Amino acid sequence: MSSGTDPAAPLDAYALRNAVLRPTGGWTALDLVPSTGSTNADLLAEAGRGAPDRSVLVAEEQVRGRGRLDRTWTSRRGAALTMSVLWRPEGVPADRLGWLPMLAGVALVDAIAELAAELPVALKWPNDLLAGSARGKAAGILAEMTAVSGGGPGVVLGIGLNVSTPATELPWGATTLAAHGLTASRADVAVALLAHLYRREAQWRDAGGDADACGLRSDYRSRCASLGSRVRVERPGRDQLVGTAEDVDPQGRLLVHPDGGERVAVAAGDVVHLRPAEHPDHPG
Repeated sequence: MSSGTDPAAPLDAYALRNAVLRPTGGWTALDLVPSTGSTNADLLAEAGRGAPDRSVLVAEEQVRGRGRLDRTWTSRRGAALTMSVLWRPEGVPADRLGWLPMLAGVALVDAIAELAAELPVALKWPNDLLAGSARGKAAGILAEMTAVSGGGPGVVLGIGLNVSTPATELPWGATTLAAHGLTASRADVAVALLAHLYRREAQWRDAGGDADACGLRSDYRSRCASLGSRVRVERPGRDQLVGTAEDVDPQGRLLVHPDGGERVAVAAGDVVHLRPAEHPDHPG
């Protein structure tokens, strides 16, 4: 599906539904709104009212979006792709749900690679999308648990992707995909991303959330630029941790070998790359 080469062209709800909802795709419901404060907040509210598993909410404009570590993520109309999805993965243990935002990062890398094979993209642990030779941040991902309701507990996962946001409107360290050669429309990006998200999550769910059994952990490793890099991890309420990021464990925690110490498993934190890996396994 394409809405032409203009990335700012308005999205078409009818066309998106035809492309990603059952039986063509695997999603159950999709809503498109012209503007919202936060797609995550809106879909969390709908989840509390019993919205079905595999619901999608897309906004043309987001003015009070939330990012990791209480950061904000806003997007003006037509410049970015902002969406949230709702999953209710019955049968998956709660301690494996932390893989969902990392799964989304892998799906995002693969969707961009499908649309622009020459555009270098990779992940910074846990799920920031890095693009271009300078590895600027092009997308952020935030997962939030829903309240238990008639539809059962679940996870709302939001994605904010800079498609053609002007450089003057980006914060320091951020970039936009159009600056690195992406010519696909936002509609094409949305369809590709939702297809990869659906397939990845379905495989992970079928495996009971086991990231090794469904190949997710190995695929994540090959797409994560943090691994092999010297990093500084700023952990919530703790001192900074400096060392080499060596691996991710079965729970998705970043394994860092600090200077003069033993390997530490990091469950949450903000990673700064001090020196990139010399031989990344994935372009980026």
